[in-house]
Amino acid sequence: MKKTTIITQLLIVVAIIVVANLISRNMYFRIDFTEDQRYTLSKATRDILKDLDEVITVKAYFTENLPAQLAFVQNDLRDQLVEYEDLAGGNLIFEFINPSESDELKQEAIQSGVAPLSINVVENDQQQQIQAFLGVVLKSGDNTEAIPVVQPNGGIEYDLTMAIKKLAIQDKPKIGMISGYGSPGLSAFPQLVEQLSVLYDVEEFSIADTFSIPTFYRGLIWVAPKDTIAPIEFSKLDQYLNQGGKLFLSYSSVAGDLQQGALQPAPNIGIKNWVAGKGLIFGNDFVIDQNCLPVTVQQRQGFLTINSQVSVPLLPRVSNFEDHPITEGLEQVLLPFVNAFTINNSDTTLRINPLAFTSAKSGTLPAPGYLDIQRKWTEADFPMQEQILASSIEGIGAGNGAMVVIGNGDFIINGEGQQAQRVNPDNLNFASNAIDWLADDTGLISLRTKAITSRTLDKVEDGTKNLLKYGNVFAPILLILIYAGIRKQIRNRRKQKWAQGNFA
Repeated sequence: MKKTTIITQLLIVVAIIVVANLISRNMYFRIDFTEDQRYTLSKATRDILKDLDEVITVKAYFTENLPAQLAFVQNDLRDQLVEYEDLAGGNLIFEFINPSESDELKQEAIQSGVAPLSINVVENDQQQQIQAFLGVVLKSGDNTEAIPVVQPNGGIEYDLTMAIKKLAIQDKPKIGMISGYGSPGLSAFPQLVEQLSVLYDVEEFSIADTFSIPTFYRGLIWVAPKDTIAPIEFSKLDQYLNQGGKLFLSYSSVAGDLQQGALQPAPNIGIKNWVAGKGLIFGNDFVIDQNCLPVTVQQRQGFLTINSQVSVPLLPRVSNFEDHPITEGLEQVLLPFVNAFTINNSDTTLRINPLAFTSAKSGTLPAPGYLDIQRKWTEADFPMQEQILASSIEGIGAGNGAMVVIGNGDFIINGEGQQAQRVNPDNLNFASNAIDWLADDTGLISLRTKAITSRTLDKVEDGTKNLLKYGNVFAPILLILIYAGIRKQIRNRRKQKWAQGNFA
């Protein structure tokens, strides 16, 4: 190749790079190849940013020179904020601050709600612990929202957009948590209330203490009632729904106790008949599913006590969902001691849409009964296909009221005092998504489950597992050897042609 040709090509490449950089300064875009489009801003985020009336300032308190496993978080956040700033049209500005530069900046970050994290790093072949800041503070007027830690799981958009929404919203609509009749109080749902409080004012509401349900409630939540409900209360609910009201109902017609092993039918408090009038019929048996949670049990073997994992099909691990805004992005909802539904389509004005199902290998256990934790379950115990565990009902009355019904009353309850426990994240997401779908039309529910938390692998046979394992090791080597062999044959043929005087 001539020298002038090489120089010309190099100049063309340099020119292309320069022009591309000049264009990128004024035009920001990314190509998103992720399955859940985690790096593409949702329509809800775009609408919220375009509708901002006041300036929001964003201060990202990030320690410089973070370890490699955390450095990408800062880059992702910066890219996200560039897009936010562009869409907000001047109503959002941001800056990155390194609190490690001075004690004053450290104090400023801590007072704003961003505390340092202790992170283990390896330097010079030694493990050390450093303090690092990875938080964001948003401010609008006198109001401030803090994101103490930006999690490295792809959920940046949800945290930012929810904080901006909370700052921008003027009057939050009300959500009523129905109290009485044995239902837990508001204090038994700290995680759910915290998640819903971004968009709503959640307050307890007693049906028995009012002549009719106020229509200013954007939606109602009714979880695990246990006492008999007077017919007049169902009449109030019917009136509310007929006027366009929304209801999230979490209730089970069966009651199980893992510690005692007791499997009992729940008392007939009136809910089953009321919901049946809307086309959704509660089952009377416990659902069992081959896709279930294991529990740890202790077994005596001689003088030793051994902990072992035992699968309990009465604790279904639900991962089979309908394609619906409520279930978008959900991966695993835990519904222990749940009942199934059947649908009655006699009222054609109602639209009933199942939301969650068992796996294709499920069954039922009658109530009353007893749970034998040591029972050996076989394929014959799961003769049933997919069973409905949750459903929506739309088109109720002239006002087009709607309900979401879950066949489990305890799956979002934290409890109180010493009995309180954390709730599975997707249980909360399922309930919050359902309430948002009923009560809110901004489309923010698509953000809550945008970050991927876990991706369980399908079960495979041991032979297939070994094939995949060793195939990943040896297949690349084999491909390289095949390629090398082909290249060698091509070179040998070329040498033979040259030896015969054929230079074509």
